[in-house]
Order: sequence, then structure tokens, then C-alpha cells
Amino acid sequence: MLAALITLCSTVYSVPAMSQTADEIRDGTYCANCHTNAKLVWAGKHGTKADARAPISVGCAMCHGDPSEHVKDPTKPMPRRFSKMGAHEKSEVCQTCHKGRNRTHWAGSAHEQNEVSCSSCHKVHTASDPVRDKLTQAQVCFTCHKDQRAQINRPSRHPIREGLVACSDCHNPHGSSGPSMVLRDNVNDTCYTCHMEKRGPFVRSHPPVQENCAICHNPHGTTNPNLLRERSPYLCQQCHEPTSHRGNSPSLTGTSTGANLMARGCLNCHTNIHGTNNPSDITNERTFRR
Repeated sequence: MLAALITLCSTVYSVPAMSQTADEIRDGTYCANCHTNAKLVWAGKHGTKADARAPISVGCAMCHGDPSEHVKDPTKPMPRRFSKMGAHEKSEVCQTCHKGRNRTHWAGSAHEQNEVSCSSCHKVHTASDPVRDKLTQAQVCFTCHKDQRAQINRPSRHPIREGLVACSDCHNPHGSSGPSMVLRDNVNDTCYTCHMEKRGPFVRSHPPVQENCAICHNPHGTTNPNLLRERSPYLCQQCHEPTSHRGNSPSLTGTSTGANLMARGCLNCHTNIHGTNNPSDITNERTFRR
């Protein structure tokens, strides 16, 4: 059976000269005789004829190398067999065309160091790449990032499941100069891309807000309102002593509990947690006065 198949393929691929079959090799006609997914490449981004950067003018040889020997004798492998190549070798082939811009920090990035290749996330032999679609991108990322899969199903979360927010809206999977491969140089600047009203500047600022939004929030999802890591007052008490307000308010003078424990909610009084332009005091409060 194998010998008959090799003979059949040899007959199909026996051509007088490569120049006579250039068009067929370019559009995948020859390759599709054995490789059923060959033509699917041209149904996607790589097959955009109006884009001068697309490899459609060269065909399969752009990624897999010169097919002349393989066309003459199918038993001879292509110069580049991705199934036999390491992660770095695969990525180097892609970077022949895809380099610079948002891939500047690929070398040394977390994905590159952990042997993640371009083909680990991207699907080339398909009309639509799942990782480039907001609705399906997260499922590709969750192949490795399983903790985040559980977190986006919690009550308080970004609308990732609905396809309104994608992982790449906050992270650059090709590497960045910021922590956790966030898009900007730091976590705060990345959050401010959408939450501009929290940027300030404010007359009175909250130090942890200026330092890192992730100190209080878990952007992938929590069981607390507003993506908070802990619910009030426990989150606030990680920095603020429970008795820090004792006796500050006339209504609470002489009591043994602090104002920040009243009704179990610091936000009852401290409404402008991210900062305030009220210069009268430093409590970031709406109505409280000493």
C-alpha cells in the first residue's frame, strides 16, 4: 500500500521543470494533492493578494523552503519540517517577515524563554486564526494559563467571555518592557488605557493607587465587587489599622470601634478611593470633616 501511494505521488509530482508549475505550487494546487490543508493558507491573512507583504507570490516555499526536491520525489522531506523543528527554529521562520513593531521585545520574553513558538498560539493553515479573534482568543491562552480560565468565570470580571475584551487588550504575548507582558511600561498605564478617569492628577492621591492597580484589584476576576481582591473592610485593613479612626468623628467619640468598621464598609465615607481634588483634608472623603 505504501509503495503504491509513493508511486502515485511520484506520478502526480513528476514535472519537467519547476518553472512550468510555479503557479500551481504557489496557489497550493500541487501541495493540496497530499496536504489537504495547503489551500487553506491562502484563505487567511497570508493569502491577501492586495497586501505586498503576503507570501502568496512565493507560496509554500516561503515557510517550508525550496520544494523542488520534494516535488520530484515525495519521499524526500521539505527543507523545513515544522513537526521536527524546535520552538526557536519555528519562530525564526516566522520572524523572517514578522519582526519589529509589537514584536520588538520577543527575544528574552517569558514566552520565548519557555519554548513557546509562534505556531503554539497561531494557526496558519486555516482560514481564520482563533487567536486573532476576540471571541476565541482567550481559549487559546487558557491552554497554558489555566488559573485565568477559572477567574474569568467569577461574578466580578472583565467581559472576556463575551468577546468584548481580549487578553491582548492588556498583554502583549510577543513581549513587552512591562511586568507580566502588559502592553504599557507598567500595570497602571495599561489600566489607564480604558480607565482614564482614575489617572488623575489629583490634589490628594492614594499611594497604592499610584503604585499598582493590582494591589487592590485582580483584573482576571474575583468574587468581590469591582474586581477587588478582598471585600471591604478587610482589603483596607491590610494597610490601615482598624482603630485608626477612633474618636475622630463626634458621632463616634468614646466608642471602642473605628469609623472604618461602621456598617462593615469603608466606602460609606471614603468614596474617592483613587484620589480627590478636595484640599480640605487628606481622607479622600465626600462629607466627613474634622
